[in-house]
Amino acid sequence: MEKTACLFNIQKFSLHDGPGIRTVVFFKGCPLRCDWCANPESQNKQPERMNDEQNTLVGKDYTLTQVMEEVLKDQVFYEESGGGVTLSGGEVLMHAPFALALLKELKKQGIHTACETSGYTQPKTFQSLLAYTDLLYMDLKHYDSSKHKLGTGVGNERILTNLKQAVDCGQPLIVRIPIIPNYNDQAKDAYQFGQLLQQLGVKTVEILPFHQFGEKKYTYLNREYALTGVSQLHTEDLTFFKDILNTYDLTCSIR
Repeated sequence: MEKTACLFNIQKFSLHDGPGIRTVVFFKGCPLRCDWCANPESQNKQPERMNDEQNTLVGKDYTLTQVMEEVLKDQVFYEESGGGVTLSGGEVLMHAPFALALLKELKKQGIHTACETSGYTQPKTFQSLLAYTDLLYMDLKHYDSSKHKLGTGVGNERILTNLKQAVDCGQPLIVRIPIIPNYNDQAKDAYQFGQLLQQLGVKTVEILPFHQFGEKKYTYLNREYALTGVSQLHTEDLTFFKDILNTYDLTCSIR
């Protein structure tokens, strides 16, 4: 019987998750519980109902064949634009065997692959995906492990180990830092991130301003949202943060 994985979206014609026109495959399930998560419906590994007007069922089990059939429909757009397929979540690495099989099939078809991940998994599991990933996006929520755990539920040691592994093997890599008010948004935080990333050998960073786009979903899922009433951040609020990171031999942009 063919293996399955629970997905909560297959998004076509994406322009923000790697080069060119892409299809993004969103896996359901995540080991982190970030206070600011904009997609709380992605956290649980099983399908679940949202208490919205449509009583939306979030999540569906797909076979590898079904996913490949869907993404190959747009292969001509990948070829014309230099695009491809991005695996995202939730957390891709919670479905590592399925994700690895999918990446292998995509590479057989000559399709550019990207993965968006927290990096929170065993190093051996992480390494298995690198060989079939053309571009890796890794989140880094905080440089301090205790504060990382405070905001996400887990420490950052395993993430930093895997990040160093990716750098050392020459993996094309972009580190993404979500900037959250009263958590990691001060100049001192930018300096600490810069020092850490420089030590690790990271070269490219994107900073993601905090937003409130997912707030209503917590109500639909009957969950408490920790950042109610917190003001959103905008590009102009984080120019100083980008400028500081750029002093550490990093190429930094605000997404």
